[in-house]
Amino acid sequence: MEAKTIKKIGVLTSGGDAPGMNAAIRAAVRAGFYYNLEMYGIYRGYEGMIQNDIKKLDSKYITHVLERGGTFLKSARSDEFRTPEGRKKAYENLKNHGIDALIVIGGDGSLTGAHLFFQEYGIPAIGLPGTIDNDLSGTDSTIGFDTACNTAIEAIDKIRDTATSHDRLFFVEVMGRDAGFIAVNAGIGSAAAAILIPENKTPIETLVEKLKTRSKAMKTSNIVIVAEGGKSGSAQEIADKVKKFLPYYDIKVTILGHLQRGGAPTAFDRLLASKLGVAAVEGLLQGKYDVMAGMINNKVVFTPIVKAIVDDKHVDDEDLRVANILST
Repeated sequence: MEAKTIKKIGVLTSGGDAPGMNAAIRAAVRAGFYYNLEMYGIYRGYEGMIQNDIKKLDSKYITHVLERGGTFLKSARSDEFRTPEGRKKAYENLKNHGIDALIVIGGDGSLTGAHLFFQEYGIPAIGLPGTIDNDLSGTDSTIGFDTACNTAIEAIDKIRDTATSHDRLFFVEVMGRDAGFIAVNAGIGSAAAAILIPENKTPIETLVEKLKTRSKAMKTSNIVIVAEGGKSGSAQEIADKVKKFLPYYDIKVTILGHLQRGGAPTAFDRLLASKLGVAAVEGLLQGKYDVMAGMINNKVVFTPIVKAIVDDKHVDDEDLRVANILST
């Protein structure tokens, strides 16, 4: 497809919020101003596009947002956008504003929406990987992942204090319904006794034997990290099963939940989001459409959206090997 003349770009965040989304919006808007473009904020994601909740942005909208978690454009899920009628209504609203292109910040569902919109109406779009799960192919790290890992590790460090004081066994559930990236990174970073992730099913007997071995080694605390929705079950389900084998353990369960989504983004996430926000604007001006901007080996790369959302991104086997060694 030939590059179009782009004068107005709409920016939206969709799906679950992730720390660094504001930094990405800010970078895209500032880059747009640099290239003499008009920038529009689409509030509440695709739902806001359908409801015509669209505003022209100026500098005041992006002042003091770099350090804030969440997204000032807000986010929402939109069942109506999944329908042809909903997408047609969204397109008409964009056309009325004269918006030529889109920057969509979100996870696989959000990028799928951008792809569908491009296929149906030819609206140039570039996606940015905004999700704490780190489950999009085409980038080493997604926006928000580093912050979520740091938040999880900080919480687990605090849990370890009470675990050590009382010789308790804690099962800590972290986010990652379909991907164990947070669990593995948080587990290594917090010296976990074991890490249970969706990609692997760990037999209860294997976990019990590991905990018995650590008990014989006089370990003063044991913390098991569980990714939500893993093949081995939830943290509470696993804790209940382990209790039957190890009734002498004082077992507690902590679910970190949405705590991991909030908070100021780390320096890494601010830099990543800022670089990708600029890359999205420049990519659109260069005629790169229906792609996701990511960072691989510290270089910006553009991956077709269909590839980014379809190709499985797996937890590194080397990380699992290291985690296993360190937990013995």
